Amino acid sequence: MLGFNDKSRALVSAMTDELIGSSEIEGVSLNPMSVRSSIARRLGVESDGLLAEDHYIEGLVDVMLDAIHNCREQLSSERLFGWHAALFPTGRSGMYRITVGGWRQGEEPMQVESGAFGKEKVHYQAPPSADVPSAMDTLMEWVNTAGLSPFVMSAVAHLWFVTIHPFDDGNGRIGRTLSDMLIARADEIPVRYYSMSAEINRNKRAYYEVLERTQKGALDITEWMLWFFSTLEDAINRAVCGVERTLQKTAYWDNHRNVEVNERQRKMLNRLWDGFEGKLTTSKWARICGCSQDTALRDINDLIDKGMLINSGEGGRSANYLLP
Repeated sequence: MLGFNDKSRALVSAMTDELIGSSEIEGVSLNPMSVRSSIARRLGVESDGLLAEDHYIEGLVDVMLDAIHNCREQLSSERLFGWHAALFPTGRSGMYRITVGGWRQGEEPMQVESGAFGKEKVHYQAPPSADVPSAMDTLMEWVNTAGLSPFVMSAVAHLWFVTIHPFDDGNGRIGRTLSDMLIARADEIPVRYYSMSAEINRNKRAYYEVLERTQKGALDITEWMLWFFSTLEDAINRAVCGVERTLQKTAYWDNHRNVEVNERQRKMLNRLWDGFEGKLTTSKWARICGCSQDTALRDINDLIDKGMLINSGEGGRSANYLLP
């Protein structure tokens, strides 16, 4: 239902949300414009601006595109090591050197903790490092041979991977990438218009809680599966709403294709369609466009006369304006 340009923009937005969301779950903040620019460049889509390359973000984009575009390829230790090396190009996690492109090693237990130094709470203790190679061989064989629904496999593989916790760091991000790879098999197209990681990030506390309950429980993973599918449904429904709004925006501009508007007006109308925070007032218009309030009011009244904007009906200082 979407034209090429709208489809490309929707794809870039969804993939941007996916990378940012997956990183934020782990407490890593990325520059949204850098992520968007990198994805757009890789997909051959016109970008809003040319930003200097960020090698870390470039690595994240490479991993995501490999998982989705090559979702039918066999999962191997070499492929997972490549993903891991892309996440940690310096060989460090923060100030600590870690094993990169290889399974975790050492005798110390791998624990997932939270809390202040000296008062840490252990949420989960992973299997010993010596058990990781054989455990990952079992998981990879299952991913490559099981004939279950890709949605079921995505949920199970996500849980299975983070439970093994095979790397020194980056397990959550790679586990979600593996999950995305399997969902892509269900979509049967090498693109993604919804973001599972962004939806998980919106429910991060529930995500960690259901993981902890499942990992500390028996082998019954029903609660995790139900949570995963509910979150996936929310992600898809959010994307559907976004597509509907894109279609409305396209129809709006098509209906007014012969109406002349200046650059300030076009900029503000697109902001309203793309999700303007709060109410649009003359003072906000002036601030965003870098013009006087008199100029802002003339722009607004001109759009009202052309049927492209309406007055909300609130008078005085509460006066604000909406899309028709």
